[in-house]
Amino acid sequence: MRFFFWKALIGLLTYDALFLGHNFARLHGIVRRWPVAGGEAAPGTVERVCEAMNHACIWYPKRVLCLQRSAVTSCLLRNHRVHADMVLGAQKLPFKAHAWVEVNGLAVNERRNVQAIYGVWERC
Repeated sequence: MRFFFWKALIGLLTYDALFLGHNFARLHGIVRRWPVAGGEAAPGTVERVCEAMNHACIWYPKRVLCLQRSAVTSCLLRNHRVHADMVLGAQKLPFKAHAWVEVNGLAVNERRNVQAIYGVWERC
């Protein structure tokens, strides 16, 4: 798991270094075009990546927002042969926006009712 932890932490740092939190169109394009590595994912990959991301968020020196977490998680999963989508959604009243990751249509590393709370804007 240490390997995934360091990759997650480096991904969070890269997100901030590239100022992706200030340029949504650029972030969206990067995630949308991020390829899924060839081959079959190893069993338990989704769980290991999500656990590593949780630990990386704890150790990260600043607060990690859902968009940053979702972008990095989806790219890490794709690097490890998992077909993951970053999903962007919103709730009408009171207005709230949220980002999460889905694998095979199921939200991962997220409360399970997220799809019932937020209407989906975009999957990338």
